[in-house]
Amino acid sequence: MDYIKIRFGSDFDRLDSRFEKTAEEMFRSINPMFRISERVWKPQMDIYETPEEIFILAEISGVKKEELEIEVSTKAVKIYGRRAELPRVENATYRLAEIQYGKFERILFLPAPIDTEKVTASYSDGFLKLRIAKLRYDDRTYKIPITD
Repeated sequence: MDYIKIRFGSDFDRLDSRFEKTAEEMFRSINPMFRISERVWKPQMDIYETPEEIFILAEISGVKKEELEIEVSTKAVKIYGRRAELPRVENATYRLAEIQYGKFERILFLPAPIDTEKVTASYSDGFLKLRIAKLRYDDRTYKIPITD
């Protein structure tokens, strides 16, 4: 299987998220339920392509379909939504709390321009599946006249 190198997101929030993650990790060792603020988490995704299409598979179990949004442009796909937190068990001491809740967002910059009219999405068993048609290019060479 060939993997595609894709740039995820932008660099403008890299420093803030790195600081927040470090502070949260420090306090999680004291109390695993500690949160600085409502975090934006990033679900795991796979992207693969054929000559005609690009496929995206997102692991977002526990997210209701009504809490899920997808936006597309010819160059990128934005998948975002919210996973509701499960009720906490009273009188329980949490030893590990890794499941992330709240808002999530992924912006995926695609390796080829896509046809925004030919995108389908399905959601089952905790996986969002996107099937995206690539734009077809005309590989013919054209002679361009030069004017004065």
